[in-house]
Amino acid sequence: MKRGRKEMTELLVKTFVKNYQNIENQQVRTDYGILSSIVGVICNIILFGIKIAIGLLINSISVMADAFNNLSDAASSIISFAGVKLANRPADKEHPFGHGRYEYISALVVAFLVLQVGLSCMKSAVDKILHPSLIQSSWITIGILAISILLKVWLGRFNQKLGERINSNVMKATAADSFGDVLITSATVISVVIGHITKWKIDGYMGFVVSIFVLYAGFNIAKDTLEPLLGEAATPETYKKISGFVEGYEGILGTHDLIVHNYGPSHTMATIHAEISKDADIVEVHEVIDRIEHEALKKLDIFLVIHMDPIEANDERVIRLKKEINDLVQGIDKEASIHDFRMVNGENRINLIFDMVVPHSYSLEQQQSLEKRVRKEMSEKDKRYQCVITVEHSYVSR
Repeated sequence: MKRGRKEMTELLVKTFVKNYQNIENQQVRTDYGILSSIVGVICNIILFGIKIAIGLLINSISVMADAFNNLSDAASSIISFAGVKLANRPADKEHPFGHGRYEYISALVVAFLVLQVGLSCMKSAVDKILHPSLIQSSWITIGILAISILLKVWLGRFNQKLGERINSNVMKATAADSFGDVLITSATVISVVIGHITKWKIDGYMGFVVSIFVLYAGFNIAKDTLEPLLGEAATPETYKKISGFVEGYEGILGTHDLIVHNYGPSHTMATIHAEISKDADIVEVHEVIDRIEHEALKKLDIFLVIHMDPIEANDERVIRLKKEINDLVQGIDKEASIHDFRMVNGENRINLIFDMVVPHSYSLEQQQSLEKRVRKEMSEKDKRYQCVITVEHSYVSR
């Protein structure tokens, strides 16, 4: 059965997505989104028709609540379709980084629709709890609902597979919503079975459980959608990919201060500081930087802006002191680090100037305590050492 689901997914992709393997192409991503939306509309309308008919037949509020949840999912797929089409609009003078965030906005609208359905279901469930009635059902009804669960499982796996393939948070959220619907319909089946066997009037209570699931799904979709809209920290994987790419070029000694801006799943801008030897030919380094930025756009599909930081690469004393301080800082807290190290040598005073990166969870007192300890321990090594520290936070999630 699992193999059959996989084959069906591949058949749909190969039939309706031209150049389906070129997932970095914006048009291909759009075609994936359109396919996901159309399949979602068709499946959810079928499920709505089946469940609303059964719900009216057996007078079950939980079944009808589940049916309208599927209808909202169909509407969600239509909104996702519109969002995908709008996100594919080319950049213009008002939006130089494109319109990719329309995909997030459409998902946010979907989240509000799901939340609205959940609240409506909860209201109906409470009314049914206060005024219970017996569900009229049959094993045929239960069997049909069980089949609808299998269809929703396939739809969830379909969206999950497509979402993983093109790295679409919206599709992943839709998949999670589908798996939530599987739990919802399962709860509905349990309600019908118990009512059929025991004659207990638990439909309202199960409907209430269903509404909780719907609200939870809506909340998660909204949360996953708001994060990229508000601005997320780069993931460690993204940091490794970009920093490794930049550091792979001759003359780049290290990187830091990576900041990533997301303008949609396939529209990314990033800035990074690249460390170069202060003795390097500035014209040659500039040519390398230009090439890195050009090839980052071509190979990573990232609009990358690089700031050059000249560092001491030949003075063994400066290199040794930098390592000593970095080891000291990481010995106190392994999530802290230093960069942009410089030494200003004087007869009675030696300034050690550097930036220190600390976790976002640090309070002002913790920052000051760490600074004080670093200054104290370096001063104990040599009383001429005076640490000039700029504290900052990383833009990468840990």
